[in-house]
Amino acid sequence: METTAELELRELAEQVGEMLKQKRWLLATAESITGGGISQAITDVAGSSEWFDCGFVTYSNSSKTEFLDVPAALIAQFGAVSEEVAGEMAKGALANTDSHVTLSTTGIAGPTGAVPGKPVGTVCFGWAYGTSVCTERLVFSGDRHTVRMQTTEHALKGLLKFIEKM
Repeated sequence: METTAELELRELAEQVGEMLKQKRWLLATAESITGGGISQAITDVAGSSEWFDCGFVTYSNSSKTEFLDVPAALIAQFGAVSEEVAGEMAKGALANTDSHVTLSTTGIAGPTGAVPGKPVGTVCFGWAYGTSVCTERLVFSGDRHTVRMQTTEHALKGLLKFIEKM
């Protein structure tokens, strides 16, 4: 039996799929904090292979650099949890796939990992299409699971808004 949160995520993923099918676009994800949770929510939707290309789980800084072309100097300058890195992750996923639109997440789910100016729950998002990139930084509350679920939900809602603008 699906929980309310799981049902809401599936409904969001279905909405994303409908919008992408209408535009005949493919989606790729670049996930850090969510560890593949967004890709799982998407692939829980039957028929998602029509509109979901692939997902990168780039948890380490070196994987962000190797697979998504995020400059190591950018990570050193701003930290992995930054809008700058989230934007580069989204751009890197776009450049390294046949997708039309991408989303990215990077953050601190806790209970450890906080640094000055970046408390537990800090999450940065990126969405990219063509040369358009949008980023956002939010701070969620709750335990590790709750922060990751809120991140997944916000990433999909943000993707819907981003696609509507394109």
